[in-house]
Amino acid sequence: MAKTDTKGETARSSRASSRTTSTAASRPARRATSAKTETPYHHGALREALLQAAERVLERDGLAGLTLRAVAREAGVSHAAPTHHFGDLTGLLSELAAVGFRQFNAAMASACDTATTPLERALARPKAYVAYAQVHPGMYGIMFRTERLDYSRPSLHEAAEASFAGLANAIGMMRQEQISGDALTLNQGAAIARAWSMVHGFTTLLLDGRLKDILERLPEGTTAERLLEAMLTAPITTKLPM
Repeated sequence: MAKTDTKGETARSSRASSRTTSTAASRPARRATSAKTETPYHHGALREALLQAAERVLERDGLAGLTLRAVAREAGVSHAAPTHHFGDLTGLLSELAAVGFRQFNAAMASACDTATTPLERALARPKAYVAYAQVHPGMYGIMFRTERLDYSRPSLHEAAEASFAGLANAIGMMRQEQISGDALTLNQGAAIARAWSMVHGFTTLLLDGRLKDILERLPEGTTAERLLEAMLTAPITTKLPM
């Protein structure tokens, strides 16, 4: 009977095992390559993450690029997540506008708090109004797209009402009288509408690039903010143009 070469068998077995181990190690795990990459969120934080993603998409791609699927991609979650939290695109836009109004209100309140003189306080709110729109043009734009929003949603209604109350209060301080947002006299309503129309119109023209021609004709170095100051502090004449 032939003598068994146990050393040779052991060596061959070792080499085969080594090749198998090396091949398995070099081959990527099937689960890792096929798994879909999604960002994990705590259940309570997903809604906020979606709104933050929606704001990024809006400022980067504009309103035309803001879709439920685009927001889901931006947040790294399933396409069903925005629908689950907001219902439809109108719901998402409305909640996003509410975020914008809260940011907007906070910026104006902060500007008023840091003002130290009566003139600074009078100019603080309109300056902050324009500054917010310049930094967040997409958010500012959607806040006033009434046809795209659902004001029956409590968050949007409350945020928009707070913005109007802030404006009414500022006008009341300038007029040195208490103004109730629920019932206005004609003169109070006219003062609020005049101030809002001036600042909102100025902001819209500025964002659209329509003030460039005027600014280029002014003394060198005159900024849009300085032009706004001049508008707000110019005396108001009661004589109507013929």
